[in-house]
Amino acid sequence: MQNNFPIIFFSSCLQVLGIFIVTFFILHLLPGDPIQVMLGESAALSDQVKLRAELGLDQPIYKQIINSFSQIMHGDFGNSIFTGAPIKEQIIFAMKNTYYLASAALIIAIIFGITGGVIAAKYRGSSLDKVIINLSLFFISIPHFFLGPLLMLCFSIGFGWLPISGMDSPFSIVLPALTLSLGMLAIIIKMTRNCMIEIMESDTVRTARAKGMREWSITIHHIFRLVLIPLITIIGMQFGSLLSGAVITETLFSWNGLGMLLVNSIQMRDYPITQACIFVIAISYVLVNLLTEILYKIVDPRMKDI
Repeated sequence: MQNNFPIIFFSSCLQVLGIFIVTFFILHLLPGDPIQVMLGESAALSDQVKLRAELGLDQPIYKQIINSFSQIMHGDFGNSIFTGAPIKEQIIFAMKNTYYLASAALIIAIIFGITGGVIAAKYRGSSLDKVIINLSLFFISIPHFFLGPLLMLCFSIGFGWLPISGMDSPFSIVLPALTLSLGMLAIIIKMTRNCMIEIMESDTVRTARAKGMREWSITIHHIFRLVLIPLITIIGMQFGSLLSGAVITETLFSWNGLGMLLVNSIQMRDYPITQACIFVIAISYVLVNLLTEILYKIVDPRMKDI
């Protein structure tokens, strides 16, 4: 791990830089001019040229990329093109809300996903197993933009149990967290069930049973520990899906996080905010992948020397 860490870190930095550059080019290829949006299409050409120069948008693309990336690496996200407000404060506020939502969704997915997978594996072939599998297939196949309104119709408009949107109530997080977590929960159920069934039929478990070990002890010390290895990888990979799903979910539920800030900045052609949001999301994704790599080597001793 110690030998590979510099390589993994360097590779992660290249990924972040690549994402930043590609995003920068895509934003500038989109139709629409932020200067015209700010001043209006009827504004004088001299005013447009002056404002473009003040914002640095008259420079070549490569200079804009270098200046923008250099500022961000120094912790300076700049100011919003439209409001002039510091972007760093907006990013920190939105980041806290997004991480809060993603953490809640992750906890729901892990707890209920592993529990459902263990139950399905223990009672494989039964009616309960079939119900769990069918539900997991349903949640995997349904997209966030459909699941969110469906939960709104059921629990907010239909029963009136939960707030439909916003962040005013302590229970406002329930529906967006469920929307984000159910797809990941279903994947964890399937992975846990399949891995447990495979491990339960292995020679290691047969030997433990032959030695007279109790079933709960076998499940915890032998089966579940081996199941954790692929689960850590899946959970780390799915964290990226949580962040990408947050863009749709936060917009649906008016949750003031990175996703909603990103969508609004793209609509307004506020390039600095868009770049800052994508940079933070990319860094988060890379850090989670690094943490997954470390945890994987801790859980699986065979990987320590690789």
